[in-house]
Parts: sequence; C-alpha cells; structure tokens
Amino acid sequence: MSSIQFEVIEHDGVRYAEVIWAPSVTSKTQFCSPDSGSMQFGLLAHEAGFVEAAHYHKPIERKIHNLAQMFVVQKGKVAIDFFTAQGRKFKEVVLGVGDAILLIDGAHSVRVLEDMQCVSVKQGPFLGMDNDKVNIQVES
Repeated sequence: MSSIQFEVIEHDGVRYAEVIWAPSVTSKTQFCSPDSGSMQFGLLAHEAGFVEAAHYHKPIERKIHNLAQMFVVQKGKVAIDFFTAQGRKFKEVVLGVGDAILLIDGAHSVRVLEDMQCVSVKQGPFLGMDNDKVNIQVES
C-alpha cells in the first residue's frame, strides 16, 4: 500500500521545493523527484530481513547549478516562505514534526513558529557565508 502525500511548489516554471508530509506511508521504496533533479527525494521502505548488497556510489562528475537543502522536522513548527526574484511572497508552507521539505531553487526564508529542531542536509562543500547565500529585498 502506498499513500505518499507529496506536494510540489512551483512558480513561473521554476520548481522551488518538494514536500513529503508526515502522514505519508509506502510499502516499497518510492522516489518522488524527477530523475533529472540534482537531489532525489522520496521514502525508503523495506520489509524486515531485507539486506541491500554492500556498495558504493560511482564518483561521477556532475554539474549542479543550484544548492539544494532538505529539512526533516523533528521538533516544533517552522514556516517556509517562498519569494519571486523581485521579492514578492507567493507561498507559505508550515511544517510540523515528521514533515520533510527539499528546497531546490528560488528564494525562500525560514520562520520558526515553535522551538524547533530539524535534520538538515545540503550539498557541499561549504564555501563560507559570503559564497553560500544571497539575501534579497522582500516586499512588505
């Protein structure tokens, strides 16, 4: 049985984010992101006793033009706001415990609504704050 609650956040042809909501369940591994995405987002599921053969991932040079970041909320509540390049907010997503988001492209901000803790994964290497983020002016 599979019931993955998956949401794609797009604006003007840009895929800003993907969300897997906490109530999602699946009986088999299923990825929701397109194969062409720079990060693959989905759920792993196997029955007890499953063993994946020992392996490593081939070191293939890839060109990645976006720095994707993924959060899984472990505690609290957080809002992610999405903005156009001109600073106009067009979407808000509120995440609670167990919700996961893959931030792919475009401008966003994070607002902590309740004391929170998240697992966060993003592509490296980290090149320092001056090279990692570009702040934009937002409309009020």
